[in-house]
Amino acid sequence: MYATSADQRLAVVGVLVLLLALPPTGARAQRSDTVAAPVSLTRREAIERALARNPQLVAARERAAQARARRVQALAITDPTLTAVRDQHADYPQTTTTVAAAVTVPFPDKLRLRYDVAQADVRSFDAGYAALRQQIAAQTAAEYDTLLVALRHRSDLRESRSLAEEFFKKTDARFKAGDVAKLDVIKAQVDLAQAENALIANERDIATAEASLNRFLGEPVGTPLAPSDTLAVPPPLPELSTLVPLALSARPDLRSAESQVAGARAATALARESWLPDFFASAVHDNTQSLSPQYSFGLTMAVPIFFWQHTAGDIAEASHRTAELVAAAADTRAAVEQDVRSTYATARTALRQVTFIRDQLLPSAREAYRVASASYALGGSSALEVLDARRSLLDAQSAFADALSLANASRADLERAVGAPLEVPSP
Repeated sequence: MYATSADQRLAVVGVLVLLLALPPTGARAQRSDTVAAPVSLTRREAIERALARNPQLVAARERAAQARARRVQALAITDPTLTAVRDQHADYPQTTTTVAAAVTVPFPDKLRLRYDVAQADVRSFDAGYAALRQQIAAQTAAEYDTLLVALRHRSDLRESRSLAEEFFKKTDARFKAGDVAKLDVIKAQVDLAQAENALIANERDIATAEASLNRFLGEPVGTPLAPSDTLAVPPPLPELSTLVPLALSARPDLRSAESQVAGARAATALARESWLPDFFASAVHDNTQSLSPQYSFGLTMAVPIFFWQHTAGDIAEASHRTAELVAAAADTRAAVEQDVRSTYATARTALRQVTFIRDQLLPSAREAYRVASASYALGGSSALEVLDARRSLLDAQSAFADALSLANASRADLERAVGAPLEVPSP
């Protein structure tokens, strides 16, 4: 037995104490998993969170609040003026103290027109905020589906890797039995490596989709997400003839354009009334006057002697601005109808494609792989035919996932184009 010094014994005791103080490995792993637990969200919950926390909407709400503040300023009356003067001369023993107060009130119709201009500005910002909400909702739904597609691709790729691994094992066993050539084993091994490489690339797609969705949700970029909804074929679309009138009455873009036209007309009328008189009232108190204080009321107005400067200047500018906005509103109306028809065509095509892939292409690809795999097991097919059938199956699965995403995203974009939720047609 070796002799142990006191210092060595103390060192051993210290190491044991440190090891006992550390939490178990399972506890540390559990704590780490708890901190990095993914956020589980349905598609509806993701949209609601985005509408409540998206920074773009926060900025739009603040712009609308600024417009409401300008509306208050439009009705504001100039603050009264107060003047106090104290005079004393060497040759005049009495001190003169004069206090004056005055206030000017604009012509009442000017206040009305200023309010109309500011109110139109508020309505335009409110409509813009509503349009941005619809856009954020559609984009959030699309990003949510993008993440679902990436996760579905991962599931399909894992299945493909499992099939490739199973095929490699079968080929290797048949090669050892002398039934196939070494080339078949190499092909199966390359196919397995390609499946593994596709899974590695899919990790990038998932991380990118999570980061993009986090931005729309107002979450810190890098927050792990766990979508609880699944990709499904959306319901049938309503008739286009019912959607166009609905969009022309519900789209915030049109309400904003109409508000801008109304504000421009009010601004034109205000420019024409710039010569109308304003009212003023004042009171003056002078300690040297026996009849003090003195009160005065009256009118103050600009005399438009050089009227052509106004008719060809500010009034003409306001009139042309109104005509510009009227033309822009007509173009916006046409753009809304075009947007509805274009997004409807995209949504209808995407729905037809996903239905065809689900009912025709995907079952055929599965059956082709099943037949090729069974025939290869019996020695009737080559390895190349099995690999080709497996790639066709993987392509069909990938196409189905992409078509599901496009069908759901195009339906959400159609809701944005219409400006209202789509009613599911009754069967």
